[in-house]
Amino acid sequence: MNTQWTIGIIGGSGLYAIDGLEEAEWRTVETPWGTPSDQILFGRIGDVAIRFLPRHGRGHVHLPGDIPARANIDALKRAGCTDLLAISSVGSLREELPPGTFSIVDQFVDRTVQRPASFFGGGLVAHVSLADPTCERLSAFAAAAITAAGGRVAERSTYLAMEGPQFSTRAESRLYRDWGCDVIGMTAMPEARLAREAELPYALVGMVTDYDCWRDDRAAVDVAEIVAQMAANGRIARAAVAHLLRHLPPERTPSPIDTALDGPIMTAPAHRDAGMIARNEAILARVLGLNLTAG
Repeated sequence: MNTQWTIGIIGGSGLYAIDGLEEAEWRTVETPWGTPSDQILFGRIGDVAIRFLPRHGRGHVHLPGDIPARANIDALKRAGCTDLLAISSVGSLREELPPGTFSIVDQFVDRTVQRPASFFGGGLVAHVSLADPTCERLSAFAAAAITAAGGRVAERSTYLAMEGPQFSTRAESRLYRDWGCDVIGMTAMPEARLAREAELPYALVGMVTDYDCWRDDRAAVDVAEIVAQMAANGRIARAAVAHLLRHLPPERTPSPIDTALDGPIMTAPAHRDAGMIARNEAILARVLGLNLTAG
């Protein structure tokens, strides 16, 4: 049993670097799902190994709907990650979540429609539970780190994942509020789904940049304001990430998510497609007894 932490950090809009990273080296990790958003930055902070992947690519070159989520998660799995901390800019659907707030997401409503959402398919069928889609342990570490970094944090938020790249209409924004959603973004799905299929505990920190357009007394979402708020959020986020990594427990105890594929694979062994098995070798590494890490 591996008791060492290897934290994969998926940086979204506003977080493009990790402060204090030692032995930093960008490495190419190839996957059968295509090219990830970018190379992965290998390094460490203290005794914790880090794998950093900019979700949109360096220079912000990928639209939300074009992010190669399967390649990203597969690459992070191959790079030896034990857990994933995702950072993402979000809009607020609640008055009590003003710009500058950090939101720890624990639930999702997925309204994306054009993105491959699973590693599994014909010849290799699996139904993985997603009732509780984020990791409670890593989420708690993230909340404490944000507080230590001087940020305001709201826990247990519901994230509405929209297709984009346009922002919501006012009618949509009001509907999402009625559904009980707290924040809105374009990138966390299918990322969170795929992390669970890959047996990677996943936590999402939403950095609130703006109020979505549900308020009658406010103009539509202003991109210039969002970019300015991103910069402010990013400073706190970088400090919080550094704090989290330096204050993890010395040993990583097992998570139930580590064995998420025990049971969900429905296709009988004799009927499993060999090509699908090969394509999913990183995702199925524990199940098949393989050692495929790139780090």
